[in-house]
Amino acid sequence: MPICPYFDHNKKFCDVGEDYISPYDVVAMSHFCSSRYLECDKFDDLATSHPEVLEKFAGRTGSTKKSIPLTSPAPEIRPHVNHTPIKIKFSNKWPLSQRLKDVTSSYRCNKLNSDLAEESDSLVAELPTRERTIMQPQKIKHRGLQVVLAGTGINLALGILYTWSIFKGAIADSIAAGGEGAFSWNAASINDPYAVACLAFAAAMIIAGKFQDKFGPKATCAIGGLLVGAGFVWISQTTNYWAWVAGFGMLAGTGIGFGYSAATPPALKWFSPAKTGLIAGIVVSGFGLASVYIAPLAKYLLATVGLQQSMMYFGIAFAIVVSGLGMLISNPPEGYVADSDAKQMETKTVSTVPDLKPSQLFTNAKFYTLWLCFFIGSGAGLMVIGSAKGLAKASMGEMAFLVVVIMSVGNAAGRLIAGVVSDKIGRATTLCIMLAFQACLMFAAIPILGGKGSSPILVALLVTVMVFNYGTNLSLFPSFAKDSWGMKHFGMNYGLLFSAWGIGAFVLVRVSEMLKVKTGSMDSSFIVAGVLLLVGAMMAMTLRTQKATATVTETEEVFIEEEDLILQQVQD
Repeated sequence: MPICPYFDHNKKFCDVGEDYISPYDVVAMSHFCSSRYLECDKFDDLATSHPEVLEKFAGRTGSTKKSIPLTSPAPEIRPHVNHTPIKIKFSNKWPLSQRLKDVTSSYRCNKLNSDLAEESDSLVAELPTRERTIMQPQKIKHRGLQVVLAGTGINLALGILYTWSIFKGAIADSIAAGGEGAFSWNAASINDPYAVACLAFAAAMIIAGKFQDKFGPKATCAIGGLLVGAGFVWISQTTNYWAWVAGFGMLAGTGIGFGYSAATPPALKWFSPAKTGLIAGIVVSGFGLASVYIAPLAKYLLATVGLQQSMMYFGIAFAIVVSGLGMLISNPPEGYVADSDAKQMETKTVSTVPDLKPSQLFTNAKFYTLWLCFFIGSGAGLMVIGSAKGLAKASMGEMAFLVVVIMSVGNAAGRLIAGVVSDKIGRATTLCIMLAFQACLMFAAIPILGGKGSSPILVALLVTVMVFNYGTNLSLFPSFAKDSWGMKHFGMNYGLLFSAWGIGAFVLVRVSEMLKVKTGSMDSSFIVAGVLLLVGAMMAMTLRTQKATATVTETEEVFIEEEDLILQQVQD
Protein backbone atom coordinates (compact mmCIF):
# COMPACT_ATOMS: atom_id res chain seq x y z
CA MET A 1 0.00 0.00 0.00
CA PRO A 2 1.65 3.28 -1.09
CA ILE A 3 2.40 5.79 1.65
CA CYS A 4 2.41 9.57 1.16
CA PRO A 5 6.03 10.63 0.41
CA TYR A 6 5.66 13.57 2.79
CA PHE A 7 4.35 11.51 5.72
CA ASP A 8 6.77 11.17 8.64
CA HIS A 9 9.41 12.85 6.51
CA ASN A 10 9.99 16.16 8.23
CA LYS A 11 7.80 18.21 10.49
CA LYS A 12 8.30 21.27 8.33
CA PHE A 13 6.55 19.49 5.42
CA CYS A 14 3.56 17.82 7.05
CA ASP A 15 2.84 17.74 10.79
CA VAL A 16 0.31 14.88 10.62
CA GLY A 17 1.49 12.18 13.00
CA GLU A 18 4.07 14.40 14.71
CA ASP A 19 4.23 14.83 18.50
CA TYR A 20 0.80 14.50 20.08
CA ILE A 21 -1.49 12.46 17.77
CA SER A 22 -4.90 14.05 17.74
CA PRO A 23 -8.13 12.43 16.48
CA TYR A 24 -7.77 14.55 13.34
CA ASP A 25 -4.33 12.96 12.70
CA VAL A 26 -5.79 9.46 13.05
CA VAL A 27 -8.52 10.22 10.52
CA ALA A 28 -6.02 11.76 8.09
CA MET A 29 -3.60 8.82 8.33
CA SER A 30 -6.29 6.18 7.87
CA HIS A 31 -8.05 7.86 4.95
CA PHE A 32 -5.35 9.73 3.04
CA CYS A 33 -1.73 9.16 4.09
CA SER A 34 -1.80 5.37 3.58
CA SER A 35 -3.35 5.15 0.12
CA ARG A 36 -5.28 8.22 -1.03
CA TYR A 37 -2.71 10.94 -0.44
CA LEU A 38 -3.40 12.39 -3.92
CA GLU A 39 -6.77 13.52 -2.60
CA CYS A 40 -5.23 15.26 0.45
CA ASP A 41 -5.69 19.02 0.58
CA LYS A 42 -2.03 19.56 1.50
CA PHE A 43 -0.50 17.32 -1.16
CA ASP A 44 -0.76 19.75 -4.09
CA ASP A 45 0.88 22.56 -2.12
CA LEU A 46 3.68 20.27 -0.87
CA ALA A 47 4.31 18.82 -4.33
CA THR A 48 4.62 22.33 -5.80
CA SER A 49 6.91 23.72 -3.10
CA HIS A 50 9.02 20.58 -2.47
CA PRO A 51 9.25 18.51 -5.71
CA GLU A 52 12.65 17.07 -4.67
CA VAL A 53 10.89 14.86 -2.13
CA LEU A 54 8.80 13.30 -4.92
CA GLU A 55 11.91 12.66 -7.04
CA LYS A 56 13.62 10.79 -4.19
CA PHE A 57 10.42 8.84 -3.53
CA ALA A 58 10.09 7.87 -7.20
CA GLY A 59 13.74 6.74 -7.39
CA ARG A 60 13.43 4.65 -4.21
CA THR A 61 10.28 2.86 -5.36
CA GLY A 62 11.43 2.42 -9.00
CA SER A 63 8.49 4.33 -10.40
CA THR A 64 8.62 7.31 -12.71
CA LYS A 65 7.64 10.83 -12.07
CA LYS A 66 4.58 10.32 -14.09
CA SER A 67 3.37 7.80 -11.55
CA ILE A 68 2.99 10.64 -9.10
CA PRO A 69 1.35 13.62 -10.77
CA LEU A 70 2.12 17.00 -9.33
CA THR A 71 -1.47 17.89 -9.26
CA SER A 72 -4.25 15.63 -8.24
CA PRO A 73 -6.96 14.97 -10.74
CA ALA A 74 -10.37 16.37 -10.08
CA PRO A 75 -12.29 13.85 -8.04
CA GLU A 76 -15.16 12.14 -9.72
CA ILE A 77 -18.41 13.35 -8.24
CA ARG A 78 -20.70 10.54 -7.32
CA PRO A 79 -24.24 11.43 -6.26
CA HIS A 80 -24.46 8.62 -3.71
CA VAL A 81 -21.21 9.53 -1.95
CA ASN A 82 -21.58 11.26 1.47
CA HIS A 83 -19.09 14.14 1.66
CA THR A 84 -19.77 15.08 5.29
CA PRO A 85 -16.74 14.98 7.65
CA ILE A 86 -16.04 11.57 9.11
CA LYS A 87 -16.58 11.32 12.85
CA ILE A 88 -14.77 8.45 14.53
CA LYS A 89 -15.44 7.25 18.04
CA PHE A 90 -12.16 5.95 19.46
CA SER A 91 -12.21 3.04 21.85
CA ASN A 92 -8.49 3.09 22.54
CA LYS A 93 -7.24 5.16 25.46
CA TRP A 94 -3.96 6.68 26.49
CA PRO A 95 -2.05 4.95 29.29
CA LEU A 96 -3.36 5.72 32.77
CA SER A 97 -0.27 7.67 33.84
CA GLN A 98 -0.52 9.85 30.74
CA ARG A 99 -4.22 10.47 31.30
CA LEU A 100 -3.65 11.42 34.97
CA LYS A 101 -0.88 13.79 33.98
CA ASP A 102 -3.08 15.36 31.34
CA VAL A 103 -6.04 15.69 33.70
CA THR A 104 -4.03 17.26 36.53
CA SER A 105 -2.24 19.70 34.26
CA SER A 106 -5.51 20.70 32.65
CA TYR A 107 -7.09 21.14 36.08
CA ARG A 108 -4.26 23.33 37.30
CA CYS A 109 -4.30 25.40 34.17
CA ASN A 110 -8.08 25.84 34.30
CA LYS A 111 -7.91 26.67 38.03
CA LEU A 112 -5.23 29.29 37.45
CA ASN A 113 -7.13 30.82 34.58
CA SER A 114 -10.32 30.84 36.65
CA ASP A 115 -8.60 32.54 39.60
CA LEU A 116 -7.02 35.13 37.35
CA ALA A 117 -10.35 35.81 35.65
CA GLU A 118 -12.15 36.16 38.98
CA GLU A 119 -9.47 38.48 40.34
CA SER A 120 -9.57 40.59 37.18
CA ASP A 121 -13.37 40.80 37.30
CA SER A 122 -13.35 41.77 40.98
CA LEU A 123 -10.72 44.45 40.38
CA VAL A 124 -12.76 45.96 37.59
CA ALA A 125 -16.03 45.71 39.51
CA GLU A 126 -14.66 47.09 42.77
CA LEU A 127 -12.21 49.68 41.43
CA PRO A 128 -13.88 52.74 43.06
CA THR A 129 -14.08 50.98 46.43
CA ARG A 130 -10.50 49.73 46.30
CA GLU A 131 -9.23 53.18 45.42
CA ARG A 132 -10.85 54.46 48.56
CA THR A 133 -9.59 51.69 50.81
CA ILE A 134 -6.35 50.28 49.38
CA MET A 135 -3.59 52.25 47.69
CA GLN A 136 -0.46 51.02 46.01
CA PRO A 137 2.61 51.03 48.34
CA GLN A 138 4.51 53.55 46.25
CA LYS A 139 1.51 55.86 46.06
CA ILE A 140 0.96 55.55 49.81
CA LYS A 141 4.57 56.46 50.50
CA HIS A 142 4.49 59.52 48.26
CA ARG A 143 1.12 60.66 49.60
CA GLY A 144 2.25 60.35 53.20
CA LEU A 145 5.46 62.29 52.54
CA GLN A 146 3.46 64.99 50.77
CA VAL A 147 1.22 65.43 53.80
CA VAL A 148 4.24 65.58 56.14
CA LEU A 149 6.03 68.19 54.02
CA ALA A 150 2.89 70.29 53.57
CA GLY A 151 2.21 70.20 57.31
CA THR A 152 5.78 71.23 58.04
CA GLY A 153 5.44 74.13 55.58
CA ILE A 154 2.23 75.33 57.25
CA ASN A 155 3.93 75.30 60.65
CA LEU A 156 6.87 77.23 59.21
CA ALA A 157 4.41 80.04 58.50
CA LEU A 158 2.40 79.80 61.72
CA GLY A 159 5.57 79.83 63.82
CA ILE A 160 5.55 83.63 63.64
CA LEU A 161 4.05 83.39 67.12
CA TYR A 162 7.55 82.59 68.44
CA THR A 163 8.98 85.84 67.06
CA TRP A 164 6.76 87.92 69.32
CA SER A 165 9.78 89.03 71.34
CA ILE A 166 10.99 91.01 68.28
CA PHE A 167 7.60 92.71 67.82
CA LYS A 168 7.43 93.24 71.57
CA GLY A 169 10.77 95.08 71.44
CA ALA A 170 9.47 97.38 68.70
CA ILE A 171 6.34 98.15 70.75
CA ALA A 172 8.44 98.87 73.85
CA ASP A 173 10.66 101.25 71.85
CA SER A 174 7.59 103.02 70.51
CA ILE A 175 6.18 103.41 74.05
CA ALA A 176 9.48 104.84 75.24
CA ALA A 177 9.77 107.25 72.29
CA GLY A 178 6.19 108.50 72.57
CA GLY A 179 4.76 111.06 70.16
CA GLU A 180 1.99 110.96 67.58
CA GLY A 181 1.12 107.48 66.34
CA ALA A 182 3.20 105.78 69.03
CA PHE A 183 1.99 102.92 71.22
CA SER A 184 0.66 104.12 74.57
CA TRP A 185 0.32 100.86 76.47
CA ASN A 186 1.06 99.99 80.07
CA ALA A 187 4.53 98.39 80.27
CA ALA A 188 3.15 95.42 82.21
CA SER A 189 0.64 94.63 79.44
CA ILE A 190 3.04 94.41 76.48
CA ASN A 191 2.91 90.60 76.54
CA ASP A 192 -0.91 90.48 76.68
CA PRO A 193 -1.52 90.02 72.90
CA TYR A 194 1.01 87.16 72.93
CA ALA A 195 -0.55 85.57 76.01
CA VAL A 196 -4.08 85.89 74.57
CA ALA A 197 -2.86 84.44 71.27
CA CYS A 198 -1.51 81.40 73.10
CA LEU A 199 -4.81 81.01 74.95
CA ALA A 200 -6.85 81.40 71.75
CA PHE A 201 -4.48 79.01 70.01
CA ALA A 202 -5.19 76.31 72.59
CA ALA A 203 -8.95 76.95 72.69
CA ALA A 204 -9.13 76.85 68.90
CA MET A 205 -7.38 73.49 68.88
CA ILE A 206 -10.45 71.92 70.53
CA ILE A 207 -12.89 73.40 68.01
CA ALA A 208 -10.55 72.90 65.08
CA GLY A 209 -9.87 69.30 66.12
CA LYS A 210 -13.57 68.50 65.96
CA PHE A 211 -13.88 70.46 62.72
CA GLN A 212 -10.92 68.60 61.21
CA ASP A 213 -12.34 65.21 62.19
CA LYS A 214 -15.65 66.06 60.52
CA PHE A 215 -14.80 68.22 57.49
CA GLY A 216 -11.18 67.32 56.81
CA PRO A 217 -7.88 69.23 56.96
CA LYS A 218 -8.27 71.26 53.75
CA ALA A 219 -11.19 73.35 55.00
CA THR A 220 -9.55 73.65 58.43
CA CYS A 221 -6.33 75.01 56.93
CA ALA A 222 -8.22 77.47 54.73
CA ILE A 223 -10.05 78.90 57.75
CA GLY A 224 -6.80 79.11 59.70
CA GLY A 225 -4.97 80.94 56.93
CA LEU A 226 -7.76 83.47 56.47
CA LEU A 227 -8.04 84.17 60.21
CA VAL A 228 -4.28 84.72 60.55
CA GLY A 229 -4.30 87.04 57.56
CA ALA A 230 -7.29 89.01 58.84
CA GLY A 231 -5.76 89.43 62.29
CA PHE A 232 -2.43 90.73 60.99
CA VAL A 233 -4.06 93.07 58.48
CA TRP A 234 -6.23 94.54 61.26
CA ILE A 235 -3.35 95.29 63.65
CA SER A 236 -1.40 96.83 60.78
CA GLN A 237 -3.94 99.68 60.81
CA THR A 238 -3.90 100.58 64.52
CA THR A 239 -1.84 100.93 67.69
CA ASN A 240 -4.79 100.47 70.02
CA TYR A 241 -4.17 97.98 72.83
CA TRP A 242 -7.54 96.22 72.58
CA ALA A 243 -7.29 96.02 68.79
CA TRP A 244 -3.97 94.21 69.12
CA VAL A 245 -5.39 91.89 71.77
CA ALA A 246 -8.31 91.07 69.48
CA GLY A 247 -6.37 91.03 66.19
CA PHE A 248 -3.11 89.35 67.16
CA GLY A 249 -4.46 87.60 70.24
CA MET A 250 -7.90 86.35 69.21
CA LEU A 251 -7.99 86.28 65.40
CA ALA A 252 -4.38 85.31 64.65
CA GLY A 253 -4.25 82.98 67.66
CA THR A 254 -7.42 81.19 66.56
CA GLY A 255 -6.14 80.97 63.00
CA ILE A 256 -2.87 79.47 64.20
CA GLY A 257 -4.86 76.90 66.17
CA PHE A 258 -6.90 75.89 63.11
CA GLY A 259 -3.84 75.59 60.89
CA TYR A 260 -1.80 73.73 63.50
CA SER A 261 -4.58 71.22 64.23
CA ALA A 262 -4.87 70.35 60.54
CA ALA A 263 -1.14 69.66 60.09
CA THR A 264 -0.14 67.04 62.68
CA PRO A 265 -3.13 64.62 62.97
CA PRO A 266 -3.37 63.76 59.23
CA ALA A 267 0.39 63.20 59.05
CA LEU A 268 0.30 60.74 61.96
CA LYS A 269 -2.52 58.77 60.35
CA TRP A 270 -0.42 57.99 57.27
CA PHE A 271 2.34 56.21 59.21
CA SER A 272 2.64 53.26 61.54
CA PRO A 273 2.65 53.64 65.36
CA ALA A 274 6.38 52.85 65.38
CA LYS A 275 6.98 56.19 63.62
CA THR A 276 4.55 58.31 65.64
CA GLY A 277 7.23 60.25 67.51
CA LEU A 278 9.35 60.80 64.42
CA ILE A 279 6.51 62.07 62.23
CA ALA A 280 5.10 64.30 64.97
CA GLY A 281 8.59 65.70 65.56
CA ILE A 282 9.13 66.48 61.87
CA VAL A 283 5.79 68.24 61.39
CA VAL A 284 5.86 70.35 64.55
CA SER A 285 9.56 71.19 64.07
CA GLY A 286 8.44 73.60 61.37
CA PHE A 287 6.66 75.69 63.99
CA GLY A 288 9.79 75.98 66.08
CA LEU A 289 12.09 76.50 63.09
CA ALA A 290 10.06 79.40 61.71
CA SER A 291 12.06 82.01 63.58
CA VAL A 292 15.16 81.11 61.55
CA TYR A 293 13.81 83.09 58.62
CA ILE A 294 11.06 85.18 60.25
CA ALA A 295 13.37 86.83 62.82
CA PRO A 296 15.87 88.33 60.32
CA LEU A 297 13.03 89.10 57.91
CA ALA A 298 11.10 90.88 60.65
CA LYS A 299 14.24 92.77 61.68
CA TYR A 300 14.72 93.96 58.10
CA LEU A 301 11.08 94.97 57.62
CA LEU A 302 10.94 96.80 60.94
CA ALA A 303 13.98 98.85 59.92
CA THR A 304 12.67 99.65 56.44
CA VAL A 305 8.86 99.91 56.54
CA GLY A 306 8.02 99.93 60.25
CA LEU A 307 6.07 97.64 62.55
CA GLN A 308 2.56 98.10 61.21
CA GLN A 309 3.44 97.80 57.52
CA SER A 310 5.40 94.66 58.39
CA MET A 311 2.26 93.16 59.92
CA MET A 312 0.43 93.85 56.64
CA TYR A 313 3.03 91.97 54.60
CA PHE A 314 3.12 89.04 57.00
CA GLY A 315 -0.68 88.78 57.08
CA ILE A 316 -1.11 88.63 53.30
CA ALA A 317 1.79 86.21 52.79
CA PHE A 318 0.78 83.76 55.51
CA ALA A 319 -2.87 83.71 54.44
CA ILE A 320 -1.79 82.58 50.97
CA VAL A 321 0.82 80.07 52.18
CA VAL A 322 -1.33 78.37 54.83
CA SER A 323 -4.43 78.12 52.62
CA GLY A 324 -2.42 76.94 49.62
CA LEU A 325 -0.43 74.24 51.40
CA GLY A 326 -3.62 73.10 53.12
CA MET A 327 -4.86 71.86 49.74
CA LEU A 328 -2.04 69.27 49.77
CA ILE A 329 -3.10 67.76 53.11
CA SER A 330 -5.63 64.95 53.39
CA ASN A 331 -6.56 62.11 55.71
CA PRO A 332 -5.91 58.55 54.51
CA PRO A 333 -8.90 56.70 52.99
CA GLU A 334 -11.30 54.89 55.27
CA GLY A 335 -10.00 51.48 56.24
CA TYR A 336 -6.39 52.39 55.48
CA VAL A 337 -3.83 50.53 57.58
CA ALA A 338 -0.28 51.87 57.78
CA ASP A 339 2.72 49.59 57.26
CA SER A 340 0.84 46.94 55.28
CA ASP A 341 4.13 45.37 54.19
CA ALA A 342 4.90 44.15 57.70
CA LYS A 343 5.42 40.39 58.05
CA GLN A 344 2.15 38.61 58.69
CA MET A 345 3.32 35.12 59.68
CA GLU A 346 5.02 35.80 62.98
CA THR A 347 4.26 36.16 66.66
CA LYS A 348 3.40 39.70 67.65
CA THR A 349 2.68 41.58 70.82
CA VAL A 350 -0.10 44.05 70.14
CA SER A 351 -0.97 46.78 72.56
CA THR A 352 -4.73 47.32 72.59
CA VAL A 353 -5.51 51.04 72.38
CA PRO A 354 -9.20 51.94 72.82
CA ASP A 355 -10.63 54.78 70.74
CA LEU A 356 -11.86 57.04 73.54
CA LYS A 357 -14.39 59.75 72.89
CA PRO A 358 -13.58 63.30 74.06
CA SER A 359 -16.18 63.04 76.82
CA GLN A 360 -14.46 59.93 78.19
CA LEU A 361 -11.20 61.80 78.79
CA PHE A 362 -12.67 63.60 81.78
CA THR A 363 -13.04 60.28 83.58
CA ASN A 364 -9.49 59.24 82.68
CA ALA A 365 -6.90 59.98 85.41
CA LYS A 366 -4.08 59.87 82.87
CA PHE A 367 -5.60 62.82 81.04
CA TYR A 368 -5.28 65.08 84.08
CA THR A 369 -1.68 64.01 84.72
CA LEU A 370 -0.71 64.70 81.13
CA TRP A 371 -2.61 68.00 81.17
CA LEU A 372 -0.72 69.26 84.23
CA CYS A 373 2.64 68.14 82.83
CA PHE A 374 1.88 69.91 79.56
CA PHE A 375 0.75 73.03 81.46
CA ILE A 376 4.04 73.21 83.37
CA GLY A 377 6.38 72.29 80.53
CA SER A 378 4.85 74.60 77.95
CA GLY A 379 4.30 77.53 80.31
CA ALA A 380 7.91 77.50 81.52
CA GLY A 381 9.24 77.33 77.96
CA LEU A 382 6.98 80.05 76.60
CA MET A 383 7.97 82.28 79.49
CA VAL A 384 11.54 82.18 78.12
CA ILE A 385 10.55 82.40 74.45
CA GLY A 386 8.38 85.47 74.99
CA SER A 387 11.26 87.32 76.65
CA ALA A 388 14.19 85.80 74.74
CA LYS A 389 15.35 89.00 73.09
CA GLY A 390 15.09 90.97 76.32
CA LEU A 391 17.06 88.31 78.22
CA ALA A 392 19.92 88.46 75.73
CA LYS A 393 19.94 92.22 75.09
CA ALA A 394 22.01 93.00 78.18
CA SER A 395 24.94 90.92 76.91
CA MET A 396 24.45 91.00 73.13
CA GLY A 397 23.10 94.48 72.45
CA GLU A 398 21.58 95.00 69.01
CA MET A 399 22.54 91.48 67.98
CA ALA A 400 20.12 90.05 70.52
CA PHE A 401 17.69 89.12 67.74
CA LEU A 402 20.15 86.39 66.75
CA VAL A 403 19.23 84.58 69.95
CA VAL A 404 15.72 84.23 68.55
CA VAL A 405 17.15 82.61 65.42
CA ILE A 406 19.46 80.25 67.33
CA MET A 407 16.67 79.49 69.76
CA SER A 408 14.37 78.40 66.94
CA VAL A 409 16.93 75.80 65.85
CA GLY A 410 16.93 74.40 69.38
CA ASN A 411 13.14 74.47 69.43
CA ALA A 412 12.88 72.47 66.21
CA ALA A 413 15.66 70.07 67.21
CA GLY A 414 13.95 69.36 70.53
CA ARG A 415 10.74 68.37 68.77
CA LEU A 416 12.47 66.10 66.29
CA ILE A 417 14.94 64.44 68.68
CA ALA A 418 12.36 63.90 71.41
CA GLY A 419 10.07 62.20 68.90
CA VAL A 420 12.79 59.77 67.82
CA VAL A 421 14.02 59.12 71.37
CA SER A 422 10.52 58.54 72.72
CA ASP A 423 9.95 55.90 70.04
CA LYS A 424 12.95 54.05 71.50
CA ILE A 425 12.79 54.52 75.29
CA GLY A 426 9.13 55.44 75.79
CA ARG A 427 7.13 58.68 76.07
CA ALA A 428 6.95 58.80 79.87
CA THR A 429 10.68 58.30 80.38
CA THR A 430 11.50 61.00 77.83
CA LEU A 431 9.03 63.41 79.43
CA CYS A 432 10.43 62.82 82.92
CA ILE A 433 13.99 63.46 81.76
CA MET A 434 12.98 66.58 79.87
CA LEU A 435 11.09 68.18 82.78
CA ALA A 436 13.86 67.45 85.29
CA PHE A 437 16.54 68.83 82.95
CA GLN A 438 14.45 71.93 82.27
CA ALA A 439 14.16 72.54 86.02
CA CYS A 440 17.97 72.44 86.34
CA LEU A 441 18.29 74.95 83.49
CA MET A 442 15.83 77.32 85.17
CA PHE A 443 17.89 77.37 88.35
CA ALA A 444 21.10 77.76 86.31
CA ALA A 445 19.60 80.75 84.51
CA ILE A 446 19.51 82.83 87.71
CA PRO A 447 23.28 83.45 87.94
CA ILE A 448 23.92 83.30 84.17
CA LEU A 449 21.18 85.66 82.96
CA GLY A 450 21.19 87.76 86.11
CA GLY A 451 24.92 88.50 86.01
CA LYS A 452 26.07 91.66 84.24
CA GLY A 453 29.24 90.17 82.80
CA SER A 454 27.70 87.00 81.38
CA SER A 455 29.21 85.68 78.17
CA PRO A 456 26.99 86.20 75.11
CA ILE A 457 27.81 82.68 73.92
CA LEU A 458 26.83 81.20 77.30
CA VAL A 459 23.58 83.18 77.29
CA ALA A 460 22.70 82.07 73.78
CA LEU A 461 23.57 78.46 74.61
CA LEU A 462 21.47 78.45 77.79
CA VAL A 463 18.42 79.97 76.12
CA THR A 464 18.74 77.55 73.18
CA VAL A 465 18.88 74.48 75.45
CA MET A 466 15.91 75.75 77.47
CA VAL A 467 13.89 76.15 74.29
CA PHE A 468 15.13 72.75 73.11
CA ASN A 469 13.54 71.22 76.19
CA TYR A 470 10.36 73.19 75.60
CA GLY A 471 10.18 71.87 72.02
CA THR A 472 10.07 68.29 73.27
CA ASN A 473 6.57 68.96 74.64
CA LEU A 474 5.16 69.56 71.18
CA SER A 475 6.15 66.14 69.87
CA LEU A 476 5.66 64.11 73.05
CA PHE A 477 2.08 65.08 73.88
CA PRO A 478 0.52 64.40 70.45
CA SER A 479 2.23 61.01 70.62
CA PHE A 480 0.81 60.48 74.11
CA ALA A 481 -2.68 61.30 72.81
CA LYS A 482 -2.42 58.86 69.92
CA ASP A 483 -0.92 56.05 72.02
CA SER A 484 -3.40 56.45 74.89
CA TRP A 485 -6.71 57.30 73.24
CA GLY A 486 -6.49 56.11 69.62
CA MET A 487 -6.82 57.91 66.29
CA LYS A 488 -10.59 57.91 65.76
CA HIS A 489 -11.15 61.12 67.74
CA PHE A 490 -7.54 62.24 67.78
CA GLY A 491 -8.20 65.78 66.55
CA MET A 492 -10.50 66.79 69.39
CA ASN A 493 -8.77 64.64 72.02
CA TYR A 494 -5.46 66.33 71.37
CA GLY A 495 -7.24 69.67 71.25
CA LEU A 496 -8.48 69.13 74.81
CA LEU A 497 -4.99 68.15 75.92
CA PHE A 498 -3.49 71.11 74.07
CA SER A 499 -5.60 73.49 76.13
CA ALA A 500 -2.91 73.01 78.78
CA TRP A 501 -0.43 74.67 76.43
CA GLY A 502 -2.55 77.78 76.03
CA ILE A 503 -3.54 78.11 79.67
CA GLY A 504 0.05 77.46 80.77
CA ALA A 505 1.28 80.13 78.40
CA PHE A 506 -1.34 82.65 79.51
CA VAL A 507 -0.84 82.07 83.25
CA LEU A 508 2.93 81.67 83.50
CA VAL A 509 3.77 84.33 80.90
CA ARG A 510 1.50 86.80 82.66
CA VAL A 511 2.87 85.89 86.11
CA SER A 512 6.42 86.17 84.80
CA GLU A 513 5.82 89.64 83.39
CA MET A 514 4.19 90.82 86.63
CA LEU A 515 7.10 89.48 88.72
CA LYS A 516 9.58 91.12 86.37
CA VAL A 517 7.87 94.53 86.67
CA LYS A 518 7.67 94.15 90.47
CA THR A 519 11.21 92.89 91.15
CA GLY A 520 13.08 94.25 88.14
CA SER A 521 14.54 90.84 87.15
CA MET A 522 13.56 87.38 85.94
CA ASP A 523 15.02 85.58 89.00
CA SER A 524 11.67 85.08 90.74
CA SER A 525 10.14 83.76 87.51
CA PHE A 526 12.93 81.22 87.11
CA ILE A 527 12.52 79.98 90.68
CA VAL A 528 8.75 79.51 90.29
CA ALA A 529 9.19 77.73 86.96
CA GLY A 530 11.96 75.48 88.31
CA VAL A 531 9.86 74.30 91.26
CA LEU A 532 6.87 73.61 89.02
CA LEU A 533 9.05 71.64 86.60
CA LEU A 534 10.30 69.39 89.39
CA VAL A 535 6.69 68.72 90.39
CA GLY A 536 5.90 67.92 86.76
CA ALA A 537 8.83 65.47 86.56
CA MET A 538 7.51 63.59 89.59
CA MET A 539 4.04 63.41 88.02
CA ALA A 540 5.55 62.14 84.78
CA MET A 541 7.06 59.22 86.69
CA THR A 542 3.54 57.98 87.48
CA LEU A 543 2.94 57.57 83.76
CA ARG A 544 5.63 54.89 83.56
CA THR A 545 3.21 52.07 84.31
CA GLN A 546 3.36 48.81 82.42
CA LYS A 547 0.66 48.74 79.85
CA ALA A 548 -1.48 45.65 79.55
CA THR A 549 -0.83 43.90 76.29
CA ALA A 550 -2.72 41.32 74.35
CA THR A 551 -0.41 38.80 72.75
CA VAL A 552 -1.72 37.68 69.42
CA THR A 553 0.03 34.61 68.05
CA GLU A 554 -0.41 34.07 64.38
CA THR A 555 0.28 30.46 63.45
CA GLU A 556 2.35 29.52 60.44
CA GLU A 557 1.34 26.87 57.90
CA VAL A 558 2.89 23.49 58.72
CA PHE A 559 3.45 20.97 55.96
CA ILE A 560 3.26 17.33 57.14
CA GLU A 561 4.82 14.51 55.19
CA GLU A 562 2.41 11.82 53.97
CA GLU A 563 4.20 9.12 55.94
CA ASP A 564 3.91 11.19 59.15
CA LEU A 565 0.21 11.76 58.52
CA ILE A 566 -0.43 8.03 58.01
CA LEU A 567 1.57 7.21 61.13
CA GLN A 568 -0.42 9.74 63.12
CA GLN A 569 -3.72 8.27 61.90
CA VAL A 570 -2.57 4.75 62.82
CA GLN A 571 -1.54 5.92 66.30
CA ASP A 572 -4.91 7.58 66.85
